[in-house]
Amino acid sequence: MSVCIVDFRPDHAAAWARLNTAWLTEGGFAIEAKDRRSIDDPHGVFLADGGRVFIVEREGEAIGCCALIRLDDGFEVSKMTVTPAARGLGLARQLLQACEAAAREAGAARLYLETNSALTTAIALYESFGFIHLPARPTPYARADVFMEKRL
Repeated sequence: MSVCIVDFRPDHAAAWARLNTAWLTEGGFAIEAKDRRSIDDPHGVFLADGGRVFIVEREGEAIGCCALIRLDDGFEVSKMTVTPAARGLGLARQLLQACEAAAREAGAARLYLETNSALTTAIALYESFGFIHLPARPTPYARADVFMEKRL
C-alpha cells in the first residue's frame, strides 16, 4: 500500500468536497455556512491567507485530508478526515504530524482546533498528540463544543 501526504492541487477539489461532505454527514452534522465556503473554495479559505491543505493519497486516490487556517499566532487545524475504510492505519496522526511540521516551519507558536464532543476518537487522538483542552469560546460553528491547542 503506497500512501503519501501531498499538498492540495486543483485536481483534488472534487475529492476534498467529497471527503468533507462525507464526514459531516456521517457525524450527523449540518453543513454550515463556514463549511460550505471551505468545501467550495479551499484556495480562498485556506491557501490564499497562508494556510495549507494536505491530501492523503493511496495509489493516486484521495482518502484523507486536513487543512491549516492561518491565525495571528499560529494555525487552526480544520477539516481533518480519513475515509472509513482507511481508518486505523495511523493516517490522521500523519496528517497532524504534517500540520505540526508546516506550522513549525512557518514559525507558529501554536496549533488550535475546534471539534465536537461526540467525536471521541478524534479527541483521543488530539490528546495523545499533545493538545490540551481550552475553555469554551465564541465560534461560528454550531457543532463546536470542544476547543483545544498545542503550544509549539
